[in-house]
Amino acid sequence: MIGRIIAFFKRIGLVQRIIIGLCIGTVLGLYVPQAGFIALFGTLFINALKVVAPILVFLLVLSALVNAAGGASGRFRKIIFLYLFSTMCAAVIAVGACFMFPVEIQFIQAAAENAPGGLKEIALSLLNSLIDNPVNALLKANYIGILTWAVIFGLALKKTASDETKNVIAQFADALTIVVRWVICLAPVGIMGIVFTTVAQNGLSIFTSYGKLLGLLVGTMVFVALVINPLIVFACLRKNPYPLIFKCLKNSGITAFFTRSSAANIPVNMELCEKLDLNKEVYSVSIPLGATINMEGAAVTITVMTMTAVHTLGIDVTLLTAALMSILAAIGACGTSGVAGGSVLLIPMACALFGIDNETAMQVVAVGFTLGVIQDSVETALNSSSDVLFTATAEYADRLKSGGDIPKI
Repeated sequence: MIGRIIAFFKRIGLVQRIIIGLCIGTVLGLYVPQAGFIALFGTLFINALKVVAPILVFLLVLSALVNAAGGASGRFRKIIFLYLFSTMCAAVIAVGACFMFPVEIQFIQAAAENAPGGLKEIALSLLNSLIDNPVNALLKANYIGILTWAVIFGLALKKTASDETKNVIAQFADALTIVVRWVICLAPVGIMGIVFTTVAQNGLSIFTSYGKLLGLLVGTMVFVALVINPLIVFACLRKNPYPLIFKCLKNSGITAFFTRSSAANIPVNMELCEKLDLNKEVYSVSIPLGATINMEGAAVTITVMTMTAVHTLGIDVTLLTAALMSILAAIGACGTSGVAGGSVLLIPMACALFGIDNETAMQVVAVGFTLGVIQDSVETALNSSSDVLFTATAEYADRLKSGGDIPKI
């Protein structure tokens, strides 16, 4: 019997196994919430991803730069443009959604958290991350610092390293990639534990608290994922974007939804890029970079939560203020990786644009944490899956422009 079960799981794909794990975790969370040991599987899975991801990013970026053949700089510029443009579009769409479907909330007691006061503080935080000690950056998973030092060492080694040294670095990177695949194979069991914890602690009530606001947040993110992103991809490729969109959502978005960590999802995205036949020299840099600056979901969260506070307080919003709100949310979203607590803790910065005091703004932050189980999951799924989406779009656009072809998705 056990042999048949193992054989069945070998025959089906990873996504199908994840869905099975999801269903089992939900049932166990509802009917045996006291079985706390099941949560350990989720904790171990996320920790395993978080442990291996910093080293993977450092080695892959280092290896890519040391062994780079050149000619990828234009593609990097295109990927960065797509990251920033899509984040700005997400903020604009979120403002429009808030005007069309205004939501008011009842404030709750603010959480005792320290939020950044403005863009200056975010910029300082990012600068400190850039110049962080390389060992400390690896230990604390500071991906901005990891990227910085990987680029510095990679460029230096490219000039001084022998062919043997370059091969050794590439072999270490390949070996770590294999380790990552082993970890990803544990995703079904890990997600079972994550879902069990969520359902056991919150029940199904997580879907009903602050329903209208949650619906606006999720609806806006879904619109960005299924309408705005496809339009951007179509503008670049002039081909049906949805096969690529759904491939990224299925293979990257699902795991990101449950891990709720763009950093933990970096290994998953790396593997997906390999399946999409992308250039390793490019995606080994663009994927961790995307986890830092590609923040469509964060832009939506900052905008929607701030505009909800504005509507609740009855503040008039002009077209100019709305435009400034979009720009501020987009810039702030790109800095969320440098701020503990992510997008929710950047809400006070955006609220300051409308003269909302920090005490009131922190109450909005508390509401954001209340919705975090769903909001943060959908936000991470959108952020992380679009990292692969725009990396693939930029490369496929270059291939088509040069008369080549792209793989069938």
